[in-house]
Amino acid sequence: MLKVGLLFHSSNSDNLGVGALTVGQVEILRSISRATGIEIAITLFDWAGTRASYVEGPDITICHLSGEVMKEPRRVISMFQDCDVMLDIGAGDSFADIYGPKRLRRMIYLKYLAHLAGCSVVLAPQTFGPFTSWLTRPFARDLIRRAVLVASRDDHSTAALRALGVTRPVVTASDVALRLPPEGNAPNRTRPSVGLNVSGLLMSGGYTGRNQFQLAADYPATMRELIAQLLALPERPDVVLVPHVISPKTPAEDDLAAALMLQREFPDVTVAPAFQSPGQAKAYIAGLDFFAGARMHACIAAFSSDVPVVPLAYSGKFEGLFGSLGYEATLDCRSLSQETLVQAVLSGFRNREALTRQTRIARGVGEERLRDYTDALSRVISDVALRKRSGDQARVAPGHRWRPMDERL
Repeated sequence: MLKVGLLFHSSNSDNLGVGALTVGQVEILRSISRATGIEIAITLFDWAGTRASYVEGPDITICHLSGEVMKEPRRVISMFQDCDVMLDIGAGDSFADIYGPKRLRRMIYLKYLAHLAGCSVVLAPQTFGPFTSWLTRPFARDLIRRAVLVASRDDHSTAALRALGVTRPVVTASDVALRLPPEGNAPNRTRPSVGLNVSGLLMSGGYTGRNQFQLAADYPATMRELIAQLLALPERPDVVLVPHVISPKTPAEDDLAAALMLQREFPDVTVAPAFQSPGQAKAYIAGLDFFAGARMHACIAAFSSDVPVVPLAYSGKFEGLFGSLGYEATLDCRSLSQETLVQAVLSGFRNREALTRQTRIARGVGEERLRDYTDALSRVISDVALRKRSGDQARVAPGHRWRPMDERL
């Protein structure tokens, strides 16, 4: 049996996008197990939460981290040492210094502990950077060099690694949430349906409350105008507000709270249920005729279900992901006016059949890129399993042993 750890994934996050990464990654590992005949036991290193785990099965063990546990590096190393391979997805886009030093310090700390534990570390498909500080760039380069496999989720991230000075091979893949299976069935509808994900975080002005993401338009006003115009369309569509971050304890981030507030202003809109898992959200979104939203993984749920989608981007990761697949419907809220955004979404709805065709083609590209990652990961797992069977307990792939940080990449 091969033991694979999942680091910076989540089984219970209120942000269903982070959960979608985890479920998609587990699906990939299970497919590798079926294809190779290697029995894989998965240990998910996660922080405790109030939500029930949406990752389960006889092959899954959840091991909780905490602030107290992290104060004891030997204890963390002991936990990690049970794993032969460690898949680190960096919470999708958090291996960067744009979210502040505290988050990055914790990430760097745990990454090094995984190496000290002797795990073969895989950097799973994620957004890398930006690394703007002179202090963080050497650590980022060193950790990327030490990994046995590095995969980005878009062309922009691969280019960012090259700009960082990384010359090693990188698998340019796509988002593993494309592999998320739906759970359940979508409701039956008698008229055209438009799903709109309104970000509670953007409604609050970001974490700072002061337009943190430097959007060009007033986001709350734009959402209100968009809802009003969607309701006024001659097709009289069913306008459904679809939350993808459901976090009652942090109302400034809570999409559901934002949706319910807007429903009080626009009683004709429908608010989707408070989903218990990413798969439930995907099944619901798959039943819509059109979708637009500011939570990237809500858009991925639509995209991977062949629902025409207009992503409303607040950062470069949207265009990086969708643009790399040849999908050109993303709208950049950092540069477009309220009127331009509203009219572009309405145009997307009117032209949804053509957008559906574009979605199917781009989804195929994404699935092909994920096959590249799956094949590369399968080779790592097969190699580690072979060395384990042959009695090699070193578990660190040749060429990736500890070396000085300033060695050329």
